Amino acid sequence: MSKTTANEISGKEPNALNFDRRKLLAAGLGLAAMPALSLSTAPRAEAAGPLLGGWQPKFYRFKLGDFEITTISDSEVFIDGPFPLIGQNAEEADVRKLMRDNLLPEQKYQPGFSPTIINTGKEIILIDTGNGSNGFVPRPNGGWLAAQLAPAGFKREDIDIVLLSHGHPDHIGGVIENGEPLFPNARYVIAGIEHDFWAPEGKFSGDMEKFASVYRANSKPIVDKYTFIKPGDDVVSGIRAIEAHGHTPGHLAYMIESGGKSILFWGDCAHHQVASLAHPEWHCVFDTDKEQSAATRRRIFDMAATDRLPVIGYHMPFPSLGYVETITPGSYRWLAHSYQLNL
Repeated sequence: MSKTTANEISGKEPNALNFDRRKLLAAGLGLAAMPALSLSTAPRAEAAGPLLGGWQPKFYRFKLGDFEITTISDSEVFIDGPFPLIGQNAEEADVRKLMRDNLLPEQKYQPGFSPTIINTGKEIILIDTGNGSNGFVPRPNGGWLAAQLAPAGFKREDIDIVLLSHGHPDHIGGVIENGEPLFPNARYVIAGIEHDFWAPEGKFSGDMEKFASVYRANSKPIVDKYTFIKPGDDVVSGIRAIEAHGHTPGHLAYMIESGGKSILFWGDCAHHQVASLAHPEWHCVFDTDKEQSAATRRRIFDMAATDRLPVIGYHMPFPSLGYVETITPGSYRWLAHSYQLNL
């Protein structure tokens, strides 16, 4: 009795597979000889469409316990620096070398400007309002918050509380739009000593008066809706003010907690994702008290690194989310968020 072969069971002729391979190989060799002729005789292909230009996300949303948090981009501007804006007390060569070592441009950087919306399920709270119409970065290059509310899923009437980290124009500039409060149903929260620093008439001159004039113009129409707080105060359940003085006299960070999870909004504790963290002792030109601000940076960075806290850094590259790692005592590194908060 003859044996049944594997080829008979499969229904294939002997060596059929090998034959197919030989045919494919021959066909491939034939095609390999054709490209020059094909390309020379084929009609020229036209582009599918015009180049679309660069685009960056304008908002980013994630869950924190029972809270939902959205960061919104108020600007994508590039500015000169980081020296001397950061490293005013350092050598320019050292700042530039730090940029080269971190594969960053030496004389340009792109800070984030990131107002943040927290939906607690009971209130909708906005932290900082961006540049608006009279902040550091004028339109069209900044002041985007008002236009970005709707794409991010909000109406200006939705905002119950506007929480301000401090009174600089890129944080309070968006409070007023076309002479009226942008958030008509909101109450406004700021440190009492911060308001008392910026509000008086005739106190400042030069650049400080420019800052103060924006604060006065944007706070006078809503001053009867202000609530003044101090470090340690709860804004609402789950949001607590943290002392972060130095950048301005009443600058506050905020600890946000829900469902056993925490995130730190540190406002302007850092202005550059490398320079500010690697060298917290380097002065920032915008700091009112340079030495106090440096001490605050060290304390806040150390807390974030030790407690492994996620951070919303207002001026970190958008979406302005990340973590802090200690490199050596007193020197830190920003680790940009990837997917940790998406779980």
